[in-house]
Amino acid sequence: MNLTLDEIKDWAEFENLVASFFRLQYANYSCEIIHSGKGADGGKDILLIFELEDPLVYTTYERKWVVQCKFYNRDLRKSDLSNVNIPTLIHEYGANGYLLVTKKGVVNTLQTMFENLEKNCILGYEYRLWTGSVFLDFILSNRDIRNIIIERYFPKYYQSLK
Repeated sequence: MNLTLDEIKDWAEFENLVASFFRLQYANYSCEIIHSGKGADGGKDILLIFELEDPLVYTTYERKWVVQCKFYNRDLRKSDLSNVNIPTLIHEYGANGYLLVTKKGVVNTLQTMFENLEKNCILGYEYRLWTGSVFLDFILSNRDIRNIIIERYFPKYYQSLK
């Protein structure tokens, strides 16, 4: 049996999975994770706020990421994001970047849009796209958290491992 996101039953559980991944992944970092957990959120499902230190000048600074989760049972299209102005969303939260996490994949036009945003942004914002398979690879590659995540969110797969 392969690990797939098909065990996740709805968008709320998917958002909880993504938020749990970040909580566990960055448990040893100074990172605040704000999960809205609500339906219509204007494009921000999770806000990651990293506090970073620069020991050479004895100062700390923040780096923020707006995270949007899309739970579609098909590849995501550019039109699925038509109600979200991503650069405006980054501005609204004073963020440095935007991360889209999808259940499935994305069509070429959406992939190209993200590549162009990353390449052509004159303000230096970061744009990242994690398809479902990329997200699962991140989960599986971290030994410290994968068993916790798998047991909590993927009970059928977890049972198949025993």
